Amino acid sequence: MTQELDVDQIIRHRIRTLRQNRGWSLEALASKAQLSVSTLSRIETGSRRIALDQLVPLAKALETSLDELVATSEAEIIIRPEPITMPGITLWKLSTDDAVNGVNVSKMRIDPSKAPAPSELRIHPGKEWFTVLLGEIQLQLGERTYHVKAGQSAQFDTMTPHAMWAKNGVAEILGIMDSAGQRAHEHDKDR
Repeated sequence: MTQELDVDQIIRHRIRTLRQNRGWSLEALASKAQLSVSTLSRIETGSRRIALDQLVPLAKALETSLDELVATSEAEIIIRPEPITMPGITLWKLSTDDAVNGVNVSKMRIDPSKAPAPSELRIHPGKEWFTVLLGEIQLQLGERTYHVKAGQSAQFDTMTPHAMWAKNGVAEILGIMDSAGQRAHEHDKDR
């Protein structure tokens, strides 16, 4: 029963906050959702139970989906990444598959004693960004080579032939790829 009340409170708070963020009065939202002002007021204050037939028009009026209006899953908040290991590389995926705009956030640890520098440059659709947390990364983009050290970042279009590896010892990076870049990397990993 307590968990049900908590969910109700979350939904009530979400309705009130979305309404207020749009600068709407109770009257404005009630009109858009085809509810009476008193019904909407009692929903927001907790004096009335929320019914599904009220949530659907409220979600539509608030320009959101019913799923987003009632979402309460803790799984969407806390991510417990499992390490993915390949020769010389350990990867932790820090975002979910439905992350904002399809981006993928991951942490990567590269040990050059166990992973030699790539022998060829890769090219695929997408954009990539990374920041070096530890050590130094050597990034080759076409004919140019860059040394990206701890505290520095790099971003590039992955249609430019590229490769990166740890230089002078173990390196760790935090990287972000758009959905096109992520699909290409997953395809390469499966080979």
